[in-house]
Amino acid sequence: MGKDYYAILGVSKDASDDAIKKAYRKQALKWHPDRNKNNAEQAKIKFQEIGEAFEVLSDKNKRAVYDQLGEEGLKGGGGAPPPGANGFGGAGGFPGGGFSSFGGFPGGGGHTFSFSTGGPGGGFGGGFHPSNADDIFKQFFASFGGGGGSGGFHGSSMMDEDFDDDIPMGGSGGMPGGFNFGSGRSPRSKQSSPPPAAVKRALPISLEDLYKGTTKRLKVTRTVRDRTTGQTTNTDKILTINVKPGWKAGTKIRFPGEGDDLGHGPAQDIEFIVEEKPHPIFKREGDDLRMSMQLSLVEALTGFSKQIKTLDDRKLNVSSGDKVTQPGQESRVRNEGMPNSKTGNKGDLIIKYDVKFPTQLTPAQKQAIQNAFR
Repeated sequence: MGKDYYAILGVSKDASDDAIKKAYRKQALKWHPDRNKNNAEQAKIKFQEIGEAFEVLSDKNKRAVYDQLGEEGLKGGGGAPPPGANGFGGAGGFPGGGFSSFGGFPGGGGHTFSFSTGGPGGGFGGGFHPSNADDIFKQFFASFGGGGGSGGFHGSSMMDEDFDDDIPMGGSGGMPGGFNFGSGRSPRSKQSSPPPAAVKRALPISLEDLYKGTTKRLKVTRTVRDRTTGQTTNTDKILTINVKPGWKAGTKIRFPGEGDDLGHGPAQDIEFIVEEKPHPIFKREGDDLRMSMQLSLVEALTGFSKQIKTLDDRKLNVSSGDKVTQPGQESRVRNEGMPNSKTGNKGDLIIKYDVKFPTQLTPAQKQAIQNAFR
């Protein structure tokens, strides 16, 4: 059995053109590879199937053949042409001339159907491959007036003045190339369209800033639409985020209505998700901080006293007194960990000791050790 294109889009066999378009939009956005980084291979396959299904069902001639013969008959040429679907010979039948005579049907020359890269309603040449699904995707959303241009946040950047790099906003909802899905929609599309999804972006913050708290100022370039004329303009706005001491990775900060105006419903929200930058010394474990301290064999055996520079630039003294420190041993310094953003209390600093043994000893050193430990 061939593929069930209706099931792939989630519509009934008597679905209208508008229902098919709406279903395609929903499925294409859901399964676009750029939105499924953790499951890219499956998303690529699903996205390709969705594009293939839409290319067939959005074209009346292709859909008529598919309804009569199914996928196998459509691509491989089985059965007879559907009633009323005349003109299969040459380029006069389907756009692009997929069946050159009745070669794809019994008694013919075995010509087969292949998808085009021309998007919905396009020709039958070229052979379908994953990149064509993106062509269909782009052309579909371009048909709403947004085009395949910069759209979304118009390829501009959202920049923290303290960051080394810009954070690209991409397109509306994170789609590649930045397609402006909203412009040029009809009133009926406005009523049936779901609310625009929030634009989500990572917000990398250093461990020092998460310890002390800080203020981040981000410049966002977004699309603003005149609801009377439909004209769009780009405007810059500074968004301020007050980072509280103790915020953890995954903390979300949402700015309602500060994204693009897609032309239907409210403007998009922008949501930042905190990411913790790696630190060369400390590693966070909940509200605790963990670090390693290297000791020489002499320090491990006879005692040590060292200073640690804390995340807020204080000098913290750590000492073993006259105790022997074992390799891998840990000590805990109370209230020198991360602050808790809700309670204000601090966790602990956990220090693991790494004892560095000498690689070579002289005979005199060996004798001295033997004498000391007899």
